[in-house]
Parts: sequence; C-alpha cells; structure tokens
Amino acid sequence: MTKPTPFKVGEAYDNFADLLDQLWGENLHHGYWDDESDDSSLEDAAIRLTDKLAGMLTIKPGARLLDIGCGVGAPAIRLATEHDIEAVGISIAQGQIERANERAAAAGLADRLNFQVADAMELPFPEESFDIVWAMESLHHMPDRWHVIRQAARLLRPGGQLAITDFMLRSTGGKTADASSVDLVRMGALKLVELDGYRAELRAAGLEPDGAEDVSDNTRPSWAKAAERFEAARDAAVHHIGEGQFETTLSRFRAFSDEPAVGYVLLTATKPA
Repeated sequence: MTKPTPFKVGEAYDNFADLLDQLWGENLHHGYWDDESDDSSLEDAAIRLTDKLAGMLTIKPGARLLDIGCGVGAPAIRLATEHDIEAVGISIAQGQIERANERAAAAGLADRLNFQVADAMELPFPEESFDIVWAMESLHHMPDRWHVIRQAARLLRPGGQLAITDFMLRSTGGKTADASSVDLVRMGALKLVELDGYRAELRAAGLEPDGAEDVSDNTRPSWAKAAERFEAARDAAVHHIGEGQFETTLSRFRAFSDEPAVGYVLLTATKPA
C-alpha cells in the first residue's frame, strides 16, 4: 500500500477542521500551566506556551520569521503583534492556510504576514532568507524531522535562531527510558527523541544548541483536557473517523497523560555568524 502524499494528509486535516477547533481551539498545540493550582483554560495556556518559547529568543522588530506547520496562524499572528515582525507560515492543509490569511487580514497584519501551502520536506525559499525559523509542535509529524531541521538551517541567516517545541523521551527515576519500551512509541503513535540526541542532530545540521527547557510537567495537562473535549465531541468525532478510531484516539490521549516517559521540550539553536 502506498503512503498518502503530504497534501493528501493536508486534505485530511481540512476535513477535520471543525473537530480540531473543538479539540484544541485556535492554537493547535499544547498549553503551559504554572503548577497544579493553575486553572487556566487550554486556550490561555496555549498562548502562554507560545510566549514561553518566544521568550527564549532574541526577537528584533522587523525580523523575518518562518513558521513551519503554522496551523491557522495563531502563533505567527501573536508574534507579529507582540514583536513587530514579518512572518511566512506554511502548512500542507489548504484550508488552514486560507483561514490563517483571513485571520491575518482581520488583525490588520496582511502586509506583514503571509501564509502559503508548502511541504516542510521541500521548503521553497532561498538560502539565508529568515532570521527565525519556528516549528511549534510540528516536527513530530514530519517523515524525517532531521531533514526539516537541516532545511531550517539552510534558510537561516548567520546569527539566526531556530525555535522548536517537540515531544521527547524523558528521564524517569534518574534513567532515560528506552523508546522501544514505551508502548505508544512501539505503536507508532508518537515519535520520541532523547534530548541529547536532539542536540546532536542540531549540531550535525550546523546549528549551535542554546536553550533547552523540559516543560513536561507544565504541558502534561493538555492531554487530559484534550481527552475531555474529545469525549464531549464524541458524536461529531465518530461521524468523521468512526467508532473504532475514536476509541483508539481517546485511549491514546489518556495514555499520553499517564506516561511519564512522554516528555515535552522547548529548544532553541543559533546558526553561527
């Protein structure tokens, strides 16, 4: 059986747009909670995670940013608003791109933001054309995340920065788990990388790793909140994906929430000047 093309995957995302909205809201990524007493909504916590990653960068007014896997544009719109930058966002989902451009226009940012359909494995931009490459919870979807990172390094100007949020294989009990021992990895539900391995791949791409912050505990509530919303949207979800896939997805959300080896990291790296 042949694998679906990236753009067929994009069509699937667009077909589930309403369901994704109910599940994650405008930000199609995890949230950040300060501690167990933090009762912020998933929407507010997702914005906080965007700000947390941005705070690890040096963002100068007028900088040019590429958002890989931009969704419907929420992080790029926030970054452009807060930091007075220009941004290009890419996604393989045509519907997401249309919505992102509509939202940018509604925010009065159409002159500084542009969203377009493109495959992250074949980024259609000239070398050294961005000051920042931003990949927020998108690289784990890629057929080869290291290829995308090499592409990002090619596009960064000297002194430019790469910003990533991604899932990682986390240490528990003082030892890093073997990825093959994590059931959800064996099933192919999530591709986990150990932090040291991530840093090595960044260096291999010609980048110098900077900050790395393990925010696993702060982001873990996202899984349980997503499970609650998915359960509440059962009828709509079953209509789209069927009863069997619904139960599988729901069980995975709950399993991710309970699996201590499934971690979450914020990473930045710099292209040497």
